[in-house]
Amino acid sequence: MSRTQRGEIWLVDLGMVAKTRPVLILSVAYIEQERSLVTFIPRTTSVRGTRFEVPHTGRGFDAGAFDAQGVATVPTVQLIRRLGVIDGPTLTQIEAALKLWLGLA
Repeated sequence: MSRTQRGEIWLVDLGMVAKTRPVLILSVAYIEQERSLVTFIPRTTSVRGTRFEVPHTGRGFDAGAFDAQGVATVPTVQLIRRLGVIDGPTLTQIEAALKLWLGLA
């Protein structure tokens, strides 16, 4: 399994209900003695237009958004493959949406 990097987009197996979907990795890389977990924001094509969604378009992706309300953590064994890397300005918007959702802003 490849190590993930913050800002990468991965396809993740989220179980039977959520199936597989692209997610944006937000956690930093873990080191050997730490648990092999990643924290992410899911990407959705069912955009509702909330203040916690950050629009995203990209090569190979349908129109959609990253939804800060869906922040979650999974073991790295659920990662399927790397799909790309998010651009800096979009990552900054996602960080702001997450801070707003968590009351850190």
